[in-house]
Amino acid sequence: MAIGRFFGSLFGNTPEPAAELAQQGDQPPSGPDAEHRETVRSLVNLRTAVRRAGAALPPMVSSMVRQIDDILAPLLEYVGSNGASTEQRVLLNAIITNYLPTPLRAYVALNDRERTDDSEATALLVEQLTILEGIARDLENQVRTGAIAELSTHGRFLDDKFSPSSLTFGEQ
Repeated sequence: MAIGRFFGSLFGNTPEPAAELAQQGDQPPSGPDAEHRETVRSLVNLRTAVRRAGAALPPMVSSMVRQIDDILAPLLEYVGSNGASTEQRVLLNAIITNYLPTPLRAYVALNDRERTDDSEATALLVEQLTILEGIARDLENQVRTGAIAELSTHGRFLDDKFSPSSLTFGEQ
């Protein structure tokens, strides 16, 4: 639940340690499924933190974060049911747990004068979110086309394996 604490601290909503231990049980599960569940929880926590930020985020920034979420949420669901490479899962997790919340946290920490719609800080954050959206779209494309390529490769294998051979025995 370290990620939960991180997101809670993002906007001052740190969970109680006792409640956190009760949720974890004695031994937290490990492996790809546990990592996926933790990433899903992190996305939910990020959404909550963005909503709680409210007026601290200009409408354009809130809209961009929602657009990125509209890419990440279905992609996360797809990866959960269909899988992805280790590198793709690591990047997806990093976007959700670090690349998106870190600049948002830094932005919210600024004073009100620096968080106006036309401030340099807002322009910088919008630029970072634009890049992040492009990365999320590229990742989504890689994950989905990777699945298509795997199906195509498997199809070629099956075709080669079970198609009639050009060599026949007993014919001259």
